Amino acid sequence: MPVTIRPIIVTADLDRLLAFYTGLFGATELMRFPDDGPVFYVGLALGDSELGLSSDASVAAGDPGRMLLSIDVPDVDALLPEVGGLGGTATSGANDMPWGQRVAHIKDPDGNVVNLTQTL
Repeated sequence: MPVTIRPIIVTADLDRLLAFYTGLFGATELMRFPDDGPVFYVGLALGDSELGLSSDASVAAGDPGRMLLSIDVPDVDALLPEVGGLGGTATSGANDMPWGQRVAHIKDPDGNVVNLTQTL
């Protein structure tokens, strides 16, 4: 049975997170709901994956700590300097891991933890 996991980040500032994920990763919009009026949901394509962003004004940004996104990118070192300009925070530099990846830890503008990973 095919199964798809689609992570959805709930945020009080959908426009800010939309700018972060499209600006840093080149994500493209797959869908937007509703078509007219205030946007409640945006589906983004990142490579062969989909990430959802959902708007809820009652959600407080912060350090969730229980979930992280791991996003494979072509060049961790090239993206790392762009994180701050898009409202995110780099929490570590890039490091080579013994399992064959180069990894940097960042947070998006809402404080969600994201790993930038590159296969070595």
